[in-house]
Amino acid sequence: MNELVAYSVALLALGVAGFAGILMVKRRPVNNPLFYAAAALEIALIAVLVGGCIALAQTSRDVDGVLFVSYLVSLVLIPPAAILWGVAEKSRWGTGVVVVAMLSVAVLCFRVLGIWQGHYV
Repeated sequence: MNELVAYSVALLALGVAGFAGILMVKRRPVNNPLFYAAAALEIALIAVLVGGCIALAQTSRDVDGVLFVSYLVSLVLIPPAAILWGVAEKSRWGTGVVVVAMLSVAVLCFRVLGIWQGHYV
């Protein structure tokens, strides 16, 4: 896990959050472009999960493996749950859920980077 990957995925999550925020302000439900943007983020998060697990197996660093992998798994689970919830909720708050979830993904990316670098408490 390096800084470029964490920042890139966090930026992608912020982009999806911004797009969902625009839909929320316009009082629009979750639509196909938002679904596709979240799917692209999900693919990136799965790649981060796989790469993070491989990096953890090959490192000699003092990294809390259980905490690190649990954060990576959480990152992968949040976007699909948010999209499903957003699709089920037909009001503007369906997209609001997606906004909050994507902001959470961005924050968790920085948290995973901190765990990898050994800055966790």
